Amino acid sequence: MPIKIPSDLPAYDVLSNEGVMVMSPDHAARQDIRPLRIGLLNLMPKKIQTENQFARLIGATPLQIELTLIRMTEHQTKNTAAEHMAEFYKSFQEVKDQKFDGLLITGAPIEHLPFEDVTYWQELCEVFDWTQTHVHSTFGVCWGGMAMINYFNGVKKHLLDHKVFGCFRHQNLTPASSYLRGFSDDCVIPVSRWTEIRQDEIDSHPGLNTLLGSTESGPCLVEDPAHRALYIFNHFEYDSDTLKQEYDRDVASGTEINVPQNYYPDDDPSRAPQNRWRSHAHLLYGNWISEIYETTPFEIERIGVAKTDLRA
Repeated sequence: MPIKIPSDLPAYDVLSNEGVMVMSPDHAARQDIRPLRIGLLNLMPKKIQTENQFARLIGATPLQIELTLIRMTEHQTKNTAAEHMAEFYKSFQEVKDQKFDGLLITGAPIEHLPFEDVTYWQELCEVFDWTQTHVHSTFGVCWGGMAMINYFNGVKKHLLDHKVFGCFRHQNLTPASSYLRGFSDDCVIPVSRWTEIRQDEIDSHPGLNTLLGSTESGPCLVEDPAHRALYIFNHFEYDSDTLKQEYDRDVASGTEINVPQNYYPDDDPSRAPQNRWRSHAHLLYGNWISEIYETTPFEIERIGVAKTDLRA
């Protein structure tokens, strides 16, 4: 089954050309099933690129997905056309009375700021509280995951003296987890951040469970069953050339940056990078969607009312 998105959203043609099944709302309305309602709270500056990346992953399952694009209410993006935002996005205040089977909260290029100094922090805290009554399962990504684990559990983010930048091998620490169904013993994941979450601080909270971690870049994927949430601090969703775009941008601006590790063949930026994470990215997000499908109430209004805890 396909992902349901507007036919004039840029991701529609991108995914169609890649062979991902997409469906317009008119076509979807003729199918006698309830699609899973997934929200994407997009905090990234390059909105369209991020839409494509996440729609590609959650649209690759056999289930019909209805994707809703969400923005912070007062924050104005400077990198995406206002027309695009007005046509395809709803503010959080516009959707907060609705129920969702799943919610993705992206990263944001503000990791150097204390959480409380982020201009939309108060509304984002409202979003976090809202997930506990209106969302069945929430997936926080990179800064979004760090913000969530801090808000719900008090786990701090720590500034690094250098950027962790490249593709790092991660160990499968919980092979029996349904979120890691089909995973190898280890896998490669892109990393691009100036901050870290520390494993010993995660371990001080018995309810948190680290599923993927790296000896080089630290914990990566953490499950928080009490809040029906997953937190991932790295970037399975990245395209093959996303790290290259970041590296080229920094070189062009004169920013001091190391060549992303283990990304280019022989660490030579003149050669085309290789994607070694795509299959595990599809596994993780496909497993997340499957878990939602198996555990969410059929009557969507029962989310937050009935006992709908995800499996431990």
